[in-house]
Amino acid sequence: MISLNIEKTLGFISKENVFAYEAQVKAAQEALENGTGKGNDFLGWLHLPSSITKEHLADLKATAQVLRENCEAVVVAGIGGSYLGARAVIEALSNSFAWLQDKKSGPVILYAGHNIGEDYLYELTEYLKDKKFGVINISKSGTTTETALAFRLLKKQCEDQRGKEMAKKVIVAVTDAKKGAARVTADNEGYKSFIIPDNVGGRFSVLTPVGLLPIAVAGFDIEKLVAGAAAMEKTCGKDVPFAENPAAIYAATRNELYKNGKKIEILVNFNPKLHYVSEWWKQLYGESEGKENKGIFPASVDFSTDLHSMGQWIQEGERTIYETVISVEKTQYSLQVPSDEANLDGLNFLAGKHVDEVNKMAELGTQLAHVDGGVPNMRIVIPALNEESLGGLLYFFEKACGISGYLLGVNPFNQPGVEAYKKNMFALLNKPGYEEESKAIQARL
Repeated sequence: MISLNIEKTLGFISKENVFAYEAQVKAAQEALENGTGKGNDFLGWLHLPSSITKEHLADLKATAQVLRENCEAVVVAGIGGSYLGARAVIEALSNSFAWLQDKKSGPVILYAGHNIGEDYLYELTEYLKDKKFGVINISKSGTTTETALAFRLLKKQCEDQRGKEMAKKVIVAVTDAKKGAARVTADNEGYKSFIIPDNVGGRFSVLTPVGLLPIAVAGFDIEKLVAGAAAMEKTCGKDVPFAENPAAIYAATRNELYKNGKKIEILVNFNPKLHYVSEWWKQLYGESEGKENKGIFPASVDFSTDLHSMGQWIQEGERTIYETVISVEKTQYSLQVPSDEANLDGLNFLAGKHVDEVNKMAELGTQLAHVDGGVPNMRIVIPALNEESLGGLLYFFEKACGISGYLLGVNPFNQPGVEAYKKNMFALLNKPGYEEESKAIQARL
C-alpha cells in the first residue's frame, strides 16, 4: 500500500496547523461526495475505479487484442489528459529499451496530436511508411487542433497503406457518446469506439478508455491497475479518519505550505521510469488549481539526473519551494556493482552492493541536504512499479487534487484559461467564424 510521510515538513509548518484543516477537509470531501461544490458536473472520476465492470474491461481487452494482432505500431493521438495518463503508465511499466529490440512482444506505442511540430509529424509518418500501424484517436470534440491535425494525416496514411477495410479494423475512436466531429467520423467510418464519460474531465480520465485502451494495447494488466485504484478509493474514502487518509493529509499539508510562502511544489522521482507520471501530475494540479491568480506552481525533476542541473537552485535558490518525493520500494531487477582491481574510479567501496542501494542513499542524502537548505519534503512510498501501485498512486493524486482545489477555494474541474491561446491562434489563422477577432488581433500587431 502507498504511504505518505510529512515529517520533513514539520520544521517549517506545525502538525497542529496541518491537523487544523480536518474540518475543512471533511467539508471538501462531503462537497465531492454530495456534488455540492464547484464543478460538480465533473465528478465521474470519484467512484470510477469501484464502478468499472468486468464486461467493460473485457471489451477493452478484446479491442486491444485486435490491435496487438494486426499492428507493429499503434499511434495514440491525443493531447493533455487525452494522452498523459496512458503514457505515464506505459512508460513506467515498459522496458526502457523495448522499442530497440528486434523481438517485440507487442506493437510499439507512439504518440501524436500532442504538438504541432512539422518535423515531428513528418518523421513519424516516415517511420510508419513500411509499418502495419493502427491509431487510437482520443478526443471528446474531435476538433482540438493538435489532435485533429495529426489524426487527419494518420487516417489518410493508414487507409492508403492498409486499405479502407483494414483501416476500419485498426482505427479506434475514444470520444463523446453522441456529439462532436470524432463521434461523427467514427459512426460514418464504422470504427470501434469507446465513450469518454461526460462527467469526467480529461486530466481525471486515465481510468476511462482514454487511458485503459492504450495501456491494454501496450500489454499491461488493466484489471490490476483498476484494482489498485479501487483499493486507494477505499483508503481515501470520506469516512476514513483524517489522520489515516493520505489524500486528506497531502491536500492539507500542501495548502499549509502554500499559506506559508511555499508557492512551488517540485515532484521528485529517483526512478527515470516515473518521468511521465510527473508530466501527468503537472497537468492534474496545474490545470485544476491555477485560477483566480492563485495556486501552487507544479514543477518536476528526475533525480539523480537533475541534481547535476537543478540541484544547485533547489539547494540554495529562493526559498519558495517544497518537494514531494515519490520513492519506489523494490526494483524489478537486480544488478550488483562489480569489484575492479585497479579501482581508478574509487568505487570499490560499493562493490557487491545493489545499484538500488546506492540510489536509495542518494535519495536519503538529498532529502537531508534539501531540508537543511530550507526545503520542506514530503515522501510518498509505493511498493513497486507495477499496475496495482500505479493505479493507487494515480487515484491518490486525483482525490487529493479534488480536496486541495476546494481548500484553495477554486473550481478544480474547469480550465477556462486554456481557451485564451486557442482564440488567438484561430484569429491569426483566419478560421471561419473568427473574423472580428482576426481584425482585432491584426490591429494589435
